[in-house]
Amino acid sequence: MTWIGMTAKEIARGVRRGDTSATEVVADHLDYIDKNDRVLGAFRETRAGAAVAEAEMVDQQPELRNLPLAGVPIAVKENTAVAGLPVWNGSAAARQPVAEVDHEVVKRLRGAGAVVVGVTRMPELGIWALTDDDTAVTRNPWHTDRTPGGSSGGSAAAVAAGLVPIAHGNDGLGSVRIPAACCGLVGFKPGRGVVPAQLGAEDWFGLTEHGILATTVADTAVGFAVLAGRTPETLTEPQRLKFAVSLRSPVSGVRADSGNREAVATTSRLLVGYGHDAAKADPPYSTSLGLRGMATWFAGAYRDAEFHGLDVTTLQPRSRRHIALGERAWRRGWVREADRARFREMCTRFFSDGGFDLMVTPALAGPPPRALPYASQSWVSNLTTCVRYAPFAAPWNIAGFPAMSVPVGVRPDGLPASVQLVGPPGAELLLLGVAGQLEQANAWRRHAPGWPR
Repeated sequence: MTWIGMTAKEIARGVRRGDTSATEVVADHLDYIDKNDRVLGAFRETRAGAAVAEAEMVDQQPELRNLPLAGVPIAVKENTAVAGLPVWNGSAAARQPVAEVDHEVVKRLRGAGAVVVGVTRMPELGIWALTDDDTAVTRNPWHTDRTPGGSSGGSAAAVAAGLVPIAHGNDGLGSVRIPAACCGLVGFKPGRGVVPAQLGAEDWFGLTEHGILATTVADTAVGFAVLAGRTPETLTEPQRLKFAVSLRSPVSGVRADSGNREAVATTSRLLVGYGHDAAKADPPYSTSLGLRGMATWFAGAYRDAEFHGLDVTTLQPRSRRHIALGERAWRRGWVREADRARFREMCTRFFSDGGFDLMVTPALAGPPPRALPYASQSWVSNLTTCVRYAPFAAPWNIAGFPAMSVPVGVRPDGLPASVQLVGPPGAELLLLGVAGQLEQANAWRRHAPGWPR
C-alpha cells in the first residue's frame, strides 16, 4: 500500500494503529520528492537521512496515540528556522546561517509527531506573490507553465502534487491564501496573535501569521490546532449564519474576472443551501488604505533586510528597489500602527453593525500568472503582476482578521477556482466549520490533475 497522496489524518491514523511506520511513510515521500520535484522546483532543500532518523524516533515513542500528526511528512517554508538547515529567506543572498534551534511552530509540529522532510522555496524576502529566484522557477502542478503563487509557493506546489500531505507557510499580505488559491488547496491564516509569529523585524509590523496549506479542511484544522498549541477537536457544523458577499477589489481599477466571480456565486448558493443568509456588502476599503498598505509592504522588506544585516547590493534588482522605497516610507513616517488600528476598528464595526458572521470574497482577481524568471524582471513588472491578479488578501493582514482560501472546483481554463472566507477576530473555528460545509457540498480535487504519479 502506498501512502503517497493520503491525507495527513489518514497517515497519522495508520501510524498510530501500526498499519505502517513513520519511517516507511517518510522514506516513501522522500523517494517520491526526489523523483518528481525536478519538474516543480518546490523544495529548496530536503533533509533525507535526517528526516528518516527523525521518523525512527517517532516510531519509538511509547505514546503514539497522543500524536495528532504521527509520522506525517511535512514541508516548512524556508524563512522559518529548522534546526540544522540555513534559513534561506528566498535566495542565497538573503540566506542566514544554519539554525541551531527550531522556530516555535516547527517545535510544535515535531512535538505533534510530524517529520520535516525539507524546506520549500519562496521569493526573495517573501516580497512577491510569485515564486522564483536565480536558480529555479517554481511551477504550479495544475499547469506547469503557471506560477503556484507566493510567497509560500513552494509549499503550495508540494501539497498540490502530493509531495507532502500538508505544509507550513506564512502569510504577510496573502502569502498562504494566494498560493493555496493558485493550486486548488485549502490555505488558512489565523488571526493576529493566535500563533507565535517571530519572523524577521516586527513580523512585518504584525501583519505576518504562520498558517497551513492542505488538501482537506480536516487536515487544515489539525495543522492549525498544532500551530496554535491547542488540542485538535472535531469541527462542529455551524448553524444559521449571516454572511456578507463582496466582489469589490481593494485596489482601484482591478476587478475579479468571470471565473472568480462565478466561484463566489457558487459558494453563496451552497451556503444559502445550508440555511445561511447572504447579503451584499463591501468592507471599508479606501484609497488611503491602499496607499498605507503599499507603504507597509515596502517598509516591511526594508526592516527585514536591516534586521538580518543584509548587503542590499547583492539582492535581486526587484528587491533592491522595493527596499529603497521601504526605507523612504519608514523614514518619512508613512507606516503607522495608528492607521492599522483604525482600519481594524472599521472592519470590526463592518462585521458587528451588519450582523455578519463571516464574509465571502474572491480569492484572486485572475488566473495564476505565467511561471517566469521574475527575479530578472523589473520591480514595476513584478508589482503590477502581483497586484493585478491577487489584490483581495492583503487587507485582512492589516486588520489582523482570520481568513482562508477554499477551493470551489475548476475554472473554464482548467485552473482551480477558489474563494476567500474572512471572519472577525476569534472566528478561526467558525471559518473552518463553514469550509467543511463547502467541502461536503461541493467536494474538490485534492491534487492537481495527473498528480500523484
